[in-house]
Amino acid sequence: MIELSKSAHYKNYVIDFCLVKINEASAKEGWNDQKAMEITESINYKNFRDAIYNVFARHNEVELETILKAYEKDTAYQSQNFMTASKVLFNNLNIFANDIVKGKYLLK
Repeated sequence: MIELSKSAHYKNYVIDFCLVKINEASAKEGWNDQKAMEITESINYKNFRDAIYNVFARHNEVELETILKAYEKDTAYQSQNFMTASKVLFNNLNIFANDIVKGKYLLK
């Protein structure tokens, strides 16, 4: 599963998605640079990684290997992000990003 996550660049997608949400909120709410930086620094892929793993848990080892090989060999397949194709995962990503924007992951 870790290999699939790396090949599909899920970590980059999650971080980029959160940054877009942060930038939108910062512009809309007029955050100062310090608040924007604190919120940005609270992004931690590890806090979302299990949601990705849970979606793939229903696949057996052969299916996961097939998906991995498709990502590694087919550039057209690489351009399709599973996170946007899975409604459950995309919904969870939205919730995660919104929680980051709300400061729920800030270290206290």
